Amino acid sequence: MRLVVQNDKNGAHWRRKAARRLTVNRPAPRRLAARSGLAALVVAAVVSGGAVTGCSAPGTAPHSAPDVRPAPGQQRLQGPAEALDSYASRLRTSHAALVAAARRWGLEAAPLTPPAPPAHKPRITARDGFEVDGQEELDLPPVFTTIPTKQKVVFLTIDDGAEKDPAFLRMMSDLKIPYTAFLSNYLVKDDYGYFRKMQANGITLNNHTLTHPYLPGLSYDEQRDEICGMQRIMREQFGRSPTVFRPPYGNYNRDTLLAAKSCGIKYAPIWDEEVYVDHWEYREDDQSLHPGDIVLTHFRGRDDWNGTMVDDMRRFLNKVTAEGYAVARLEDYL
Repeated sequence: MRLVVQNDKNGAHWRRKAARRLTVNRPAPRRLAARSGLAALVVAAVVSGGAVTGCSAPGTAPHSAPDVRPAPGQQRLQGPAEALDSYASRLRTSHAALVAAARRWGLEAAPLTPPAPPAHKPRITARDGFEVDGQEELDLPPVFTTIPTKQKVVFLTIDDGAEKDPAFLRMMSDLKIPYTAFLSNYLVKDDYGYFRKMQANGITLNNHTLTHPYLPGLSYDEQRDEICGMQRIMREQFGRSPTVFRPPYGNYNRDTLLAAKSCGIKYAPIWDEEVYVDHWEYREDDQSLHPGDIVLTHFRGRDDWNGTMVDDMRRFLNKVTAEGYAVARLEDYL
């Protein structure tokens, strides 16, 4: 490390001699002070609720730190210290934007930022009592309501595609809330473009059958046509066949999972809670959220509910945030 001295020309000669005699390099106090101050700044930003994200939102450029020049007699930050300063600046900017967005959409508080995706994905198995004959032997897609995790996260899933509210897209993009959409073709075919916009924002689109029937009432071949037919539509309209499928109404039988597997499906999540614009419904007797719970809602508006999708999301986000939960991306855990 270089010897740090004041920038005066008269001392140049003795400084060169002193540098040659120097046998032990000692850290410069001013450089250390700058780094420790910046570290404290990052800690303060995190403690105050700053949002830390691993990447920028799709289609946007990452925030850049301002070019702050040092005062006379001070050195400009370099290397790790400069990177830390830039990171702290991005934290402040990101959190300020999230707080502003939360206020704009009428939330009681800014949504919490989820942890980074797990380095090792949890093992997903069928929930006890939700298995079918041959579940493990045939390696059938598991039906589950919760992701096994101790992290305080929940997963938002939205079904069918009836309501196509542009304000909902803006809200979720502004707040950077991940969710998973399960689409039925008879409800989305009038406006595939709406869901392409959703997909462009990083949202995963999954299979919810062609016509949303009660699957256990159909033959194996009829169920396969519903599921594989929607796989074909998803591939043609959105560029990929999903590996995640939700049976309509959460109803299924052995033929459902056999047919789903034959169509390329690996997972069949249903839900633990369902949120409406004016109330919540719970599967469990304790009537509460749990780490890893999958929450269901629907693409619905005033024609069906006493409110809009924005109202529905406001209820959802206010509750999970108040209870200390962040909304994570389901596919990151599968």
